[in-house]
Amino acid sequence: MNAVRYAEQLVYPSKVLCVGRNYADHIKELNNPFPEQMVVFNKPNSSITSTLRAFHQEALHYETEICFLVENGLYTAVGLGLDLTKRTLQSQLKQKQLPWERAKAFDGAAVLSRFIPLQGVSISDLQLELFINSVRVQCGGVAHMIYKPEEILAELKTYTTVCDNDIVMTGTPQGVGEVHQGDRFLGRLKCADQVLIEVEWLAE
Repeated sequence: MNAVRYAEQLVYPSKVLCVGRNYADHIKELNNPFPEQMVVFNKPNSSITSTLRAFHQEALHYETEICFLVENGLYTAVGLGLDLTKRTLQSQLKQKQLPWERAKAFDGAAVLSRFIPLQGVSISDLQLELFINSVRVQCGGVAHMIYKPEEILAELKTYTTVCDNDIVMTGTPQGVGEVHQGDRFLGRLKCADQVLIEVEWLAE
């Protein structure tokens, strides 16, 4: 089982629960229709990693997301993640009205930072930033989400058991793009103007 770091310990999520199309500007940039209901999909434990790769059978695209760790049915910790996507394959699957798993749930598709406790953190003020080679390419936060984090968790519970240490990824703002080998990624998770987490990934 793959693990993520929460405070000073390792925890082992059974799955990663993901929300797609949760920022209006991102929906527009990919020319997707606005969903009538929440778009959800899963990544297995085998997708979890701390290593960013640029290629897995085809070029990969990054999507930076605010992520939450669940315990006793509640969010207890927050982190930052990259939802890696095989965009060409995903487009082919969508055209055929087939599921996305092959493009979203492969090994190494969920690149995650450490997680920190939510105590004292205002979820509504959370924001993310992503810089690639010192250029800011993504910026957004809870204020821009179509479905807020608590709505997401409530919806997930209507159809699946959210186990202790499961991770919820809440969607990505506009600015997604291709990962290139050697790219240096710098992600920041902020609460208002305070930086909570800063994480670097070097694309392999």
